[in-house]
Amino acid sequence: MREYPYPRPDDPFGLSPGGFLLWMGRRQLPTLLGGFFFGIVWMLSQAFAPFVIGRALDLGVVGQDFSALLLWTSVFLGLAVVQAITTTVRHRLAVSNWLQAALTTKELIGVKVARGGESVGRAVPTGEIVTAASNDAPRLGQLFDVTARLSGSVISYLVVSVLVAQIHLPLGIAVLIGVPALGALLVFVVRPFQRRQQAQREATGRMTSVGADTVAGLRVLRGIGGERIFVNRYRERSQHARVHGVEVARSVATLEASQLLIGGAFSVFFTFSGAALALDGTITVGELMSLYGFSVFLVAPIRTGSEALNVGIRGIVGARKVSKLLAAAPLVADRGTVAEPTSSSLVDGVTGVTVPPHGLTALVCADPGRSAAVAKRLGRFDDGESRQARWGDEPLTSYPLEAVRRRIVFSQAEAQLFTGSLRTALDPQGRHDDGRIIAALRTAAALDILEAVDEGLDHEVDEKGRSFSGGQRQRLSLARALLSDAEFLLLVEPTSAVDAHTEARIASGLAESRGGRSSATLVTTASPLLLHAMDRVVFLPATGTPLTGTHAGLLDSCPEYRTVVIRSE
Repeated sequence: MREYPYPRPDDPFGLSPGGFLLWMGRRQLPTLLGGFFFGIVWMLSQAFAPFVIGRALDLGVVGQDFSALLLWTSVFLGLAVVQAITTTVRHRLAVSNWLQAALTTKELIGVKVARGGESVGRAVPTGEIVTAASNDAPRLGQLFDVTARLSGSVISYLVVSVLVAQIHLPLGIAVLIGVPALGALLVFVVRPFQRRQQAQREATGRMTSVGADTVAGLRVLRGIGGERIFVNRYRERSQHARVHGVEVARSVATLEASQLLIGGAFSVFFTFSGAALALDGTITVGELMSLYGFSVFLVAPIRTGSEALNVGIRGIVGARKVSKLLAAAPLVADRGTVAEPTSSSLVDGVTGVTVPPHGLTALVCADPGRSAAVAKRLGRFDDGESRQARWGDEPLTSYPLEAVRRRIVFSQAEAQLFTGSLRTALDPQGRHDDGRIIAALRTAAALDILEAVDEGLDHEVDEKGRSFSGGQRQRLSLARALLSDAEFLLLVEPTSAVDAHTEARIASGLAESRGGRSSATLVTTASPLLLHAMDRVVFLPATGTPLTGTHAGLLDSCPEYRTVVIRSE
């Protein structure tokens, strides 16, 4: 038993759909080749069975030769044993191929989303990402699963053509030409199926996107009474996806019926022709039984080929979606080669805001989105924007990404918590003892949250921290940021969801833990309670250069600053 995930020698990000499928095939080449081998042996053991039965009838029964009957009966028994063994091994390898392809695809999607962040969401809607992981990954697995049976079907079809030709040459030629010709008729069914499959896939992705957006904003929608509007939107998308799903089901039913019709018609023709040849003495009774057995057997390769066509269409559609997702260009590329600075300021080239390498700095602006954008540029989440930010004498993008992430930590206003123990949620890397975690909770005025749960730091956090209120999640997120011990801590509106008393405690805690010359903290806020605790305040006016000073000094000297702060209060 091998544990998943299997090691990945490289990442297939940026490959075409065909290139991605080839990459996947190379990854699991041993099990694919094993599936080919045992699939071929499995099908050949079935293909030779009618031939052996015919020989037993002609030589053993009609010829009344007991030794020949015993010989061919033993051969038939041997074929049955081979078939039983290869069926088990072939199925195991096919399932292994399916799971490897499906789970690797899901793992890659997870890695891409985790690494790419917003770049993935910009290239592919959220619903498409969910659909790719839940629907397309299993379909890619089915594509690799069917390869074992398909390879066996192709080889056995060729072998049966030769065996039939030995009995009657025109019938052998009919088998060699007729089977692929009849299979080609399925193209007229497959083409509309492919179009409908693509339309249904896109409709499902749009429906999932609307559902994800609605669930994410459900609390806000309830606050403004907008649930019904979004429910109606989701209902419309759902009905649209249902209509396309019915069209796909109609194509699937037509395809299944076509398989049965073609296979049955071929079997009837083959059996009738063999019976006519037996009546006029052209072939023997045993050869007639062999022909009948071959006609029954050939239904399996036809159905397998049709199934492979169906699975192939679904797999190619899925590969296109997955490769598009994996090809999403990252917003941040780790190409930095410049040695990281020892103690230097962060400078935003767009606005001119400077964050010294020590003390508490507040950034105030009438537009909170503008000040948050400054913090985000300094946190380097988009190289296109962060190229205008500097760390010391060099652009922020010229430094190794590992150094930036280790020394500069960005904490957004919308707190994101993950499932697991509260201890793990606050200290994901497990670098601190419980005493240090509790100290960070005290700084973030979050000890009451710890006291409210019976298990303490072992409390299991629900998905997205749903069991906590918005203010509690925000304080836990602040404690997590403090535990990073980052040289630069960029906090965006860290107290927007807490009351004034709690905000005052947080301001005092930040001044105590992050003040001095050992670390730097940038807080985007317009709250007077926080601004009083800051070492310096930078104000971004609507026009002109930033103004720097203390909170009290700016209140006296800048009417625009005073208006922003009073309005906030």
